[in-house]
Amino acid sequence: QVQLDESGGGLVQPGGSLRLSCAVSERPSTYYPMGWFRQASGKEREFVAAISVGGGTADYADSVKGRFTISRDNAKNTMYLQMNSLKAEDTAVYYCAAKVYSDKYNTWGQGTQVTVSS
Repeated sequence: QVQLDESGGGLVQPGGSLRLSCAVSERPSTYYPMGWFRQASGKEREFVAAISVGGGTADYADSVKGRFTISRDNAKNTMYLQMNSLKAEDTAVYYCAAKVYSDKYNTWGQGTQVTVSS
């Protein structure tokens, strides 16, 4: 059974940076399309970024283009989200997700809180 475990969230000032990690636990290791989503308090969960199995293709929400970078290291079974120039409106719980033998995201992590505040 595939399990996803996010880490790296925290409190950061506006303009600052954070890097989130998502560790994929599965034996044997298999690679899936993956992505990041976020949910702010009182709002619906929204797409942030996605990355292909090999890492060669990435897609971003307009709100984070040019500030966030998604990447993955398949040798380490880990996906990342580098977040720069953070804004207060980036405050949310961030979730990593995977498409496990599906064309939809059907496996989710527990989430990690990111708070951007001075």
